[in-house]
Amino acid sequence: MARKKRYAMVIEIRKCVACMACVVACWAENNVPLGYYRTWIDEIGPKGEPPFMHMTFRPEQCNHCENPPCVRVCPSGAAYKREEDGIVLVREERCIGCKICIGACPYDARYIHPEKGVINKCTFCIHRVLKGMEPACVATCPTGARHFGDLNDPNSEVSKLVNTHETYVLKEELGTGPNIIYIPG
Repeated sequence: MARKKRYAMVIEIRKCVACMACVVACWAENNVPLGYYRTWIDEIGPKGEPPFMHMTFRPEQCNHCENPPCVRVCPSGAAYKREEDGIVLVREERCIGCKICIGACPYDARYIHPEKGVINKCTFCIHRVLKGMEPACVATCPTGARHFGDLNDPNSEVSKLVNTHETYVLKEELGTGPNIIYIPG
């Protein structure tokens, strides 16, 4: 039986200016410890020849995979994927801090919370989504580079973007089925 919702984030690379508003919003919204990240900006480049050089900035985070390797390897059942919408989360009370999921994640999107001793990662701001709000990184992006919604809804903004633009995902060859989708710059 197909899932009712498939939450995804579409990121338009050409609109990202590396202002870091998404990173700061995530820190504030989720009490992320300084020096740790749930989302970050990867700098690609410079490319081209002077005087026509340019940099590309790509926001990255947990990809909330369709086939999440972190969930498969978790020995305590702490890592799980919500059946109703595909969001990948961690049950802190079950996490034993073994770090196996960190090694299994091909996107380097997990860390051990220094005070709690358990895995921490992007949750698509599930606490906001359940209230009908966008994740903090999407809501704060001043250039409108980030979009969040249900890929199973053909009328959603993310579905329309995916169906009308060239897109790519990171490390597609691994078969994880990332739900962070990029529109190239």
